[in-house]
Amino acid sequence: MLGLDYGSKTVGVAVSDLLGVTAHGVETITRKEENKLRRTLARIEELTKEYQIETIILGYPKNMDDSVGERAKKTEEFRDMLIRRTGLPVILWDERLTTMEANEILIESGVRREDRKSVIDKVAAVLILRSYMDAAREKTT
Repeated sequence: MLGLDYGSKTVGVAVSDLLGVTAHGVETITRKEENKLRRTLARIEELTKEYQIETIILGYPKNMDDSVGERAKKTEEFRDMLIRRTGLPVILWDERLTTMEANEILIESGVRREDRKSVIDKVAAVLILRSYMDAAREKTT
């Protein structure tokens, strides 16, 4: 599985192991403008082939009151682009508070503030993917 934390100018990327037990960060894809997605989609497609991905888990930034705001709508549009580009199923997964949690993990790990920005989206992608895998495991037990 591939986990993605989709932001306005970055996409954090994580992958699971073959058994779907662990997740690790791969990279953060950056772009200069929010709507310039061609290279971002091409890189994700490359990663799906490289890691033999079967399913994409895309962080879904719903509002705290469970409503769907502008960022979530953009994420839905990105999901549709991913499906067209890769032909893979894309599951939207609630990502509320993952960036805050990722920041706390990085602070606790002693990562300096100026260094956090370059890895926070990748860490958030790991948290999104791990949350999905944990929920899937709970469902089967």
